[in-house]
Amino acid sequence: MPFKSGTELAAMLREAGIDPATAEAVLDIDGLMQKWRRRAMRRELGHRALVDLKVGIDLAQFDVLAAIEGPSLDAGESQGETMIATVAERLNIDPSRASRLVSEMVEQGFAQRAVSQADARRTVIVLTERARAVVGAVQAYKFLIMGDFLSEWDPAELAAFVPLLKRFGSWMDGIDPAMEKHAAEIAALAESIAQQGTQSEPA
Repeated sequence: MPFKSGTELAAMLREAGIDPATAEAVLDIDGLMQKWRRRAMRRELGHRALVDLKVGIDLAQFDVLAAIEGPSLDAGESQGETMIATVAERLNIDPSRASRLVSEMVEQGFAQRAVSQADARRTVIVLTERARAVVGAVQAYKFLIMGDFLSEWDPAELAAFVPLLKRFGSWMDGIDPAMEKHAAEIAALAESIAQQGTQSEPA
């Protein structure tokens, strides 16, 4: 039977051996993550930054500039030279679309084509000084707003929060043992879906 309430979900977690306090935390965290995900998908802060900074480009165009600039420090990717294929890979889009977007940025003076220092036959994409200023300003804007928010936290709260957030951020990295541990519960959930499908079939 489908779950209709948090109470039923909490009961399932308790039956699986998860204590009530942890079960309640799971439900609370999931609700917060859904809200966070919706706001992140709308990218409210990034849009606000571009408007307040009077940049004159939209978020999709800013993403192209960020992709040309290079990976973040913790992305595990070397800097290297940026080509159309690099932009396509970083944005997870088709190379032809990446080419059109880069061309738009070149036409607007945010990027320029250059000859590779490693291979003169290869064309690379680099940001203009104006574009670097935009990328840096948007990043600084975000840090200012976040910094202002966190400045109201007690130092002890920050000291506890950051390590815990890092720890929580890796919760999906090793889920196989948990899947094996709860194989019976997962099989029961799959069976409940199959039963609903059978019940909905016309006689």
